[in-house]
Amino acid sequence: MIGVRCDHRVDAEVQAAFDWFRGEAKGIDILVNNVWGGYDDMMENGDFTWPKPFWEQPLWRWDAMFGAGVRAHYRMSQLVAPVMIAQGSGLMVNISFWSAQKHIGNAAYGVAKAATDKLTADMATELKPHGVAVVSLYPGLVRTERVMEAAEFLDLSNSESTQFTGRAIAALAKDPDVLRHTGSVVVAAALAREYGFTDTDGKSPRPLTLADV
Repeated sequence: MIGVRCDHRVDAEVQAAFDWFRGEAKGIDILVNNVWGGYDDMMENGDFTWPKPFWEQPLWRWDAMFGAGVRAHYRMSQLVAPVMIAQGSGLMVNISFWSAQKHIGNAAYGVAKAATDKLTADMATELKPHGVAVVSLYPGLVRTERVMEAAEFLDLSNSESTQFTGRAIAALAKDPDVLRHTGSVVVAAALAREYGFTDTDGKSPRPLTLADV
């Protein structure tokens, strides 16, 4: 694994990272769009702003979620699509969440995730004739560094490791009939049951539904 530093809000850095990768790799089989903004500075002047109604939300949060989220996904997909089209195969995964379908947190968060799901659906329509699949992947409660900082306040009994999401993506990529999923929302834990993999601790998290979140 090789890490490349890139600010996805800066087009020149995105292009440079892509160009470097193209110089190192023969093709691109998988693209995972997981860039995101909007979680920073949840406290402003001692006030927790995340759950506030839209008219009390700081405007920068909208810009962060779209600039470092939806737009970043769109731009990287633009760069990668011609490579996958030339190959006649590939998988694009946009990380999204249930807030696309239900009010969770705040309005800007919901709109950004809904836009991600719509981006998935429309890209899938345009790429399917070329053999390229596109899905929105919903993880569950993932044990990221930020989540674990608040572990004492959370119920982690049905949580997932970051590697579990990776296993879900790998399973999709190995499916010779992955195009049956294209344009759809897939849930990581549901994919584990479909493809028969577990988390790193051997557990099988319960797939969440819209009613659970």
